[in-house]
Amino acid sequence: MKLVIAFLVMISLLQASKVELEVLGSGGPELDGRASTSYLIWIDGKARVIVDMGSGSMLHFEQSGAKLEDVELVVLTHLHIDHSVDLPAFIKAGYFSKRVKPLDIMAPSGNDQFPSGTEFLENLFGKKGAYRYMQDVLTDESDSFKIVPIDIKDIGMDSYSDFKISVVRVHHGIVPSLAIRIDVGEKSIVISGDTTNKNHDIELLAMQADLFVAHHAVVESAEGYAAELHMKPSMIAKIAKEAGVKKLLLTHRMKRTIGEESATKKEIAKRYKGEVLFAEDRMKLEI
Repeated sequence: MKLVIAFLVMISLLQASKVELEVLGSGGPELDGRASTSYLIWIDGKARVIVDMGSGSMLHFEQSGAKLEDVELVVLTHLHIDHSVDLPAFIKAGYFSKRVKPLDIMAPSGNDQFPSGTEFLENLFGKKGAYRYMQDVLTDESDSFKIVPIDIKDIGMDSYSDFKISVVRVHHGIVPSLAIRIDVGEKSIVISGDTTNKNHDIELLAMQADLFVAHHAVVESAEGYAAELHMKPSMIAKIAKEAGVKKLLLTHRMKRTIGEESATKKEIAKRYKGEVLFAEDRMKLEI
């Protein structure tokens, strides 16, 4: 009986998917030598999910060897420029690819200050959009492939061919924003997006995650407007501890946090005892 169990465990391990997260952009909106925020999730050697498309992300996508044809889903955690500006370039590049199947683009629903994902895409590619010469991408008659907006009001869940996604709205000042979780079998990645976690939405989402990707844009002593938009290291540590995440990756790094890594790690270590890494462009982590 023990041999049978051991054999079944071995078979399940052999069949388990290889899951990797590649950091296409580890920076924010500054001119600092880093690409802006973007992540690529690989499953069994194929690029399946793009999360955010900040400036420079398309170049790093090309350098990674990823194929647009393999991508199942794009998630824009919010519509700040440093998270979304390369999207039109990706869509244009798709015209010259072999992709024909539709591409889902998930984003928050809007408010008085920000458009919804649907409105954002209409503003880019609609009949009166900035890139109206490509308006066919919003239709079934597209010369390349159709893009399909999915607006998230509060929470959302969906299943794709080889992963599941869970999404919650999070606090980022007046900006509608999302945090996401990708599950591939028993492996999981959680990405905080830009948030203060004021409403404590992320702890449950991140429960027992293998990798928690936290946006680290302010130091512990931060005050004023920046502190009203982003998590301090103590909050990141609180989430990581309460959720029992296995590994923590700090990204969305900015000039005000660069050089403060030692202090940040000390602050996090007061609450969270797991491994802490600082993101760099093109860093690739296997889950």
